[in-house]
Amino acid sequence: MSTVNSTTSADVIAALQKSSTSTTSKTEEAQTRFLKLLTEQLKNQDPLNPMDNAQMTSQLAQISTVDGIDKLNKTLTSLLEGSQSNEALQAAALVGKGVMVEGTKLTLSGSKAYGGFELATAADKVTLTIKDSKGLEVRKMELGSSDAGVFNFAWDGKSTNGTQAVDGNYTISVSATRGSDTVKTTSLQLSTVNSVLRTSSGSVSLDVGAGNLVSLSDIKQIL
Repeated sequence: MSTVNSTTSADVIAALQKSSTSTTSKTEEAQTRFLKLLTEQLKNQDPLNPMDNAQMTSQLAQISTVDGIDKLNKTLTSLLEGSQSNEALQAAALVGKGVMVEGTKLTLSGSKAYGGFELATAADKVTLTIKDSKGLEVRKMELGSSDAGVFNFAWDGKSTNGTQAVDGNYTISVSATRGSDTVKTTSLQLSTVNSVLRTSSGSVSLDVGAGNLVSLSDIKQIL
């Protein structure tokens, strides 16, 4: 009487799981090895205690799962590479353009400065405060009510008392309320995209000056 082969279902499953993260050739080797082992099991099984259908189905499902995972990984990798290439093209088109990103810097040049802000919800009152490099308040602007979203503003360099501020670097802060509730605000600064960088992970970053790197999702507005 033939004896049962020493290779068990657990051995087969363990081999499959080990190869699930390997290359295509290794996956194909695992499939071939699995079929050979399964064939030997069927040839050498005990006639009085044959492998039941459930056990065979389970083993077939294991090899099918491994193959499916390998194909899924390939598909996801392909989609990721395509997405990264598209992201790089979009980023390259922004080189030399002005963008609004999160920040508090405001540069006054030729008596003109531009900045922005973002409101999480609609507000009844929006107040913009501009300070000089020493932290002293230069101008406070009441912007009235506003819907939720991203907005920009222009400053002519006039201080609160009407005098002309000198060109240079300033900072901004924005506060907003709706009734008695405080509205979440984000100050935005105008920056120029100087170049596009690709990181070791494949993602794309944009150099917006002063050593600042941002992603496409960080850009709130393109001017």
